[in-house]
Amino acid sequence: MTVAAVDRCLIILEALAGESEPVELTDLAHRLDMPASAVHRTLATLVDRGWVVQNRGTQRYALSLRMSTLAFRNLDARAVPDVVQSVLDKLARETREYCRLAIVEGEDLVWVARAQGAVLGLRYDPEMGQEIVLHATANGKAWLATLPESEALRIVCARGFTARRPLGPNSASNVDELRARLAETRERGFATSVEEAEAGTGAVAVPFFVGPEVDAPVAGTMSVAGPLVRITPERYAEFAEALKRAAREVSEIWSLRVRQRSYRPAAISAAGRDKVEA
Repeated sequence: MTVAAVDRCLIILEALAGESEPVELTDLAHRLDMPASAVHRTLATLVDRGWVVQNRGTQRYALSLRMSTLAFRNLDARAVPDVVQSVLDKLARETREYCRLAIVEGEDLVWVARAQGAVLGLRYDPEMGQEIVLHATANGKAWLATLPESEALRIVCARGFTARRPLGPNSASNVDELRARLAETRERGFATSVEEAEAGTGAVAVPFFVGPEVDAPVAGTMSVAGPLVRITPERYAEFAEALKRAAREVSEIWSLRVRQRSYRPAAISAAGRDKVEA
């Protein structure tokens, strides 16, 4: 299989993953700006391999559950859910807001766990499959701030200051804005997002590490998010302290998991960790 064929296959899978209903071949080809014949050949292979299903009546295509099955199998193999869920549940009860945890995957963050703590009023409950836009989310900035500035800017500039979904009105739109926000994150020891990832919402986030050692690499990030009426500047310190306690707890457990599973996310310098944990 050529690189182009693999690329086409992945693009089609990503497109189908965002659809709640089966899609017609011609609609999918038009949306992806690909020849219908090439899309049809790829879909036929994916159907044959069990990654895509085709409705016999409408002839439309949809993603099968195989992708989800493999994703959960991979998380189970890494022992992610059992490690973090109890800590995340406790954090949600303490903050009474929506809490999430993401892990570092190469040069991206991926959501792997969540807990809803809001019991009254407005509830923030976004999709777990949503892209983590690094320059616009508290989680993204919490991780980027642990990296050397040149590395953080390279990662963001490589993908640009736009996203596949609408961002909030306060999202950074250039390098200077991002550099200032990352410097602010390092200075205060936690990241925030105020109508950056999406309108009407705010979030606070911190990184967590592979272990309690000073030079331990970053494993991921944890956040508290909700409507702006509750995620206010007056509560930032409260949320940050709760997050840091939870992050230390996850880090201590994570180090045991790493030794058992031999899985190590990307490392950062001790100096970078000291700035974020200060």
